[in-house]
Amino acid sequence: MKYLATTALATLALVTVAGAANAEFKLGASVSATGPAAFLGDPEKKTIEMLVDDLNAKGGINGEKIALVLYDDGGDPNKARTFATRLIEDDEVAAIIGGTTTGTSMSILAVAEDAEIPFISLAGAIQIIDPVKPYVFKTPHTDRMACEKIFENMQKNGITKIGMISGTDGFGASMQAQCKDVAGNYGVEILADEIYGPSDADMTPQLTKIKNTEGVQAILNPGFGQGPAIVTRNAHQLGIDVPFYQSHGVASDGFIELVGNDAAEGVRLPGTALLIADILPADDPQKDVVMAYKTAYEGKYNEKVSTFGGYANDAFLLMTNAMENAGSEDPQAIRDALEATNGLVGTTGIYTMGPDNHLGLDLSAFRMLAIQNGGWTSID
Repeated sequence: MKYLATTALATLALVTVAGAANAEFKLGASVSATGPAAFLGDPEKKTIEMLVDDLNAKGGINGEKIALVLYDDGGDPNKARTFATRLIEDDEVAAIIGGTTTGTSMSILAVAEDAEIPFISLAGAIQIIDPVKPYVFKTPHTDRMACEKIFENMQKNGITKIGMISGTDGFGASMQAQCKDVAGNYGVEILADEIYGPSDADMTPQLTKIKNTEGVQAILNPGFGQGPAIVTRNAHQLGIDVPFYQSHGVASDGFIELVGNDAAEGVRLPGTALLIADILPADDPQKDVVMAYKTAYEGKYNEKVSTFGGYANDAFLLMTNAMENAGSEDPQAIRDALEATNGLVGTTGIYTMGPDNHLGLDLSAFRMLAIQNGGWTSID
C-alpha cells in the first residue's frame, strides 16, 4: 500500500491507494481514523485495508483486484462532504463505504445520492436509512432498535420507571428522541431527562438530579465517545446502584478501559456477537464469520476487535458481494445487487435487504450484553 499525505485541506487526511494497477473495481472510503471519533474510525480503516489486501491476494472479484481510495475525515462533516465529492468526481469510484459518525454519514449520503453512487454507512442513527434512500445502506443497528432492545430487557426485568441522560451529539440526540418515541410501547416511563455536551467533563449535577428523582429504577445513557465513559464513572462515584444501560455506541473493550473495571461492572447494553465471540455456541450461525474476522484482525494488528471494525467488515462483505453479483463496476448494478442481498452472514447480524429495507437486520441480530469482571457476557 502507498500512503499519500494530502494538503488540499487545512488538516491532514490520509489517502490509501491499494491495488490500483489494472483494477476494475474502484472502492472509496471516508472514515474518522483520527479526531474525536478515532476509537470508532481507526479500527474501521484498519479493517477495510486488511480486507482489501486479503481479497486482492486471493485474486480479487471475478479476477479483478479492488482499488481502494481511503480518506481520513477526522470526524468533520465538512471534510467528509469534500472527500465524498473527490471520491466521485476525481477518483471515479464505483461505490463508497464510510461515515463513521452520524454527522459524516449525512454529509456523504447527500453527495452519494445526488451522484447516484451506492454508499454503505457505518453509523447508527435511524435517519440514515429511514426514509429509505435509493443509494444509501448501512450496517449498524439503528438507534431506534437499540432503544427497543434495551426496553425489552427492562420489561423482562420489571423496570418501568427510568432516568435518561443523553449526549447532544448527532447520535445521542437522535437516540434520545427515538427512545422517547418507543418507551411507551414497553410500559416504560421517563421520570428524568437530562443532557450533556460533547466537551462536558463532569455530569455529576445531571446524575444527582436523576438520583434524587423518586421512583427511578434504572438509568439509560444514549451517546457515544468520551461522554458515556464520564457518565458511567460519575454514576459510580455517586454510588448510584440501579441498573445502568448504555447504547451500542460504546460497545467495545475500549469503553471498559476508559471507564475502569469497577465503574463499568454491571453496565448493560445491546451489542453484537463479535463481543462475545469466544462464548458463542458452536451452532450459532454467526460463529464462523465472527471468529474468522476476530482471528484475522487480532493477528494482524495485535489489538482486540471492536464492534466498529465489525461494522466495516460487514460493509465490505456486503459491497464486494454486490460487486461480484453485479459483474461490473456500474454503480446502478451494484446498488441493485446490494438491495437484493439475502441471508449474508456478518459480524453484526444476518443481512436480508429489499426496496423498503436498506439495513437488513432485525432485533434478533442484537445481543443483550453486560460487563462482568472486565469483559462481556450475554444476558439475553
